[in-house]
Amino acid sequence: MSPRLLVIADRPEYRLLARKHVEIEWPEAVILEHRLGEDQPLDAKFLAAGYDAVIIVGAPPAESAEVLASVLSARSDFAPLVLVLVQDPPPEPVPDTPRLQRLYGKKIDRERLLRAITAASREQRRALAALRARPDYDQLYKFGSLTIRGHRCIRQVGTGGMCKIYLAESERAGAMVVLKVFSQVPDVSERLVGFDRFIQEYEIVAGLKHPNIVRIYDLGVADDHAYIAMEHFPAGDLRQRMRTQLPPGTALRFLAQMASALEAIHSVGVLHRDLKPANVMLRADGTLCLIDFGLAKANQMDVELTGSREIFGTPYYMSPEQGHAELIDARSDLYSLGIVFYEMLIGRKPYTGTTAMEVIYKHKRAPLPAIDPQYAAYEPILQRLLAKSPEDRFQSAREVLDAAAELKIPA
Repeated sequence: MSPRLLVIADRPEYRLLARKHVEIEWPEAVILEHRLGEDQPLDAKFLAAGYDAVIIVGAPPAESAEVLASVLSARSDFAPLVLVLVQDPPPEPVPDTPRLQRLYGKKIDRERLLRAITAASREQRRALAALRARPDYDQLYKFGSLTIRGHRCIRQVGTGGMCKIYLAESERAGAMVVLKVFSQVPDVSERLVGFDRFIQEYEIVAGLKHPNIVRIYDLGVADDHAYIAMEHFPAGDLRQRMRTQLPPGTALRFLAQMASALEAIHSVGVLHRDLKPANVMLRADGTLCLIDFGLAKANQMDVELTGSREIFGTPYYMSPEQGHAELIDARSDLYSLGIVFYEMLIGRKPYTGTTAMEVIYKHKRAPLPAIDPQYAAYEPILQRLLAKSPEDRFQSAREVLDAAAELKIPA
């Protein structure tokens, strides 16, 4: 037996202790951790279907652990729970149920914990067998007309030009995910540009393990439709966060995180080409994460993917060369980064217009609007990021990071 477990606790030492107890018995166990009170709360539709058991560890005062266990155990079809309370048992302990076992003691008793996990795993296997026998079982994995095993559909959350976007629970990832389903896999002879970009999005991101780049969990094909399962961001995007103006220190910190992500992307010869606030997501811990590489381009794939100087991207955030369908490189992404930084810092876009072409023209010809004296410390970075000529900009994301590190601005 090599169980797959979710360990939830507010204290890191208890998460580590539970992990060590399990790994001593089952070295191949797969254990994911949830930081109670720090990570985004578990989604109301989350059932932990990809786990053999969920372990919740609480110590006095353990109200949060007990409340969570009560809430989760009330969800029909939720995975079995083992509630470990590092305290003496009450005079009248609450009786266990097949879906919720309670362990009391001044320390975590390894043997009791292992027995509880074994019992929970057996119960989960029985529950999953019963679930598969239900007449509505296949409907749980329906995404429109498609059936995608291992991903339970929660709801459709959006539609892109070539994708339908769903919120789902991935049994493989053991987490809520965003599932992007491509309209249809084309015949090889068709060589649809949209499909190539969709697959490239996965290939680019899946190979980059970086804290500020979206995590990709799965890629597959179901009923001639390709799909990508990626990280879910219930905290929303940077555009939502910017509805209230950011403190300068926060804007600078976000700039550094985006520059770090771009450095990783550029290091493997890839451009993002559509950096904008809607493509920058927030995690529960306040860090940023780049998403939506559907317009990203590996340098060597330029002709194959984009044809002859097509324009892709969002005009408000386009570099002058991108807006005029000229050749672009990593410095184009840095210009887009500069626009986002300007907007985070000052609270408005530097260039606006009544048409896309008017905005594109201003990127190429209009001077950077005057910057208020209160932001004077940031002006050198803004001027270099938003230089009209790529030769006058920062030449790499690393240079941006170095420049940002030199600024001593309080958060």
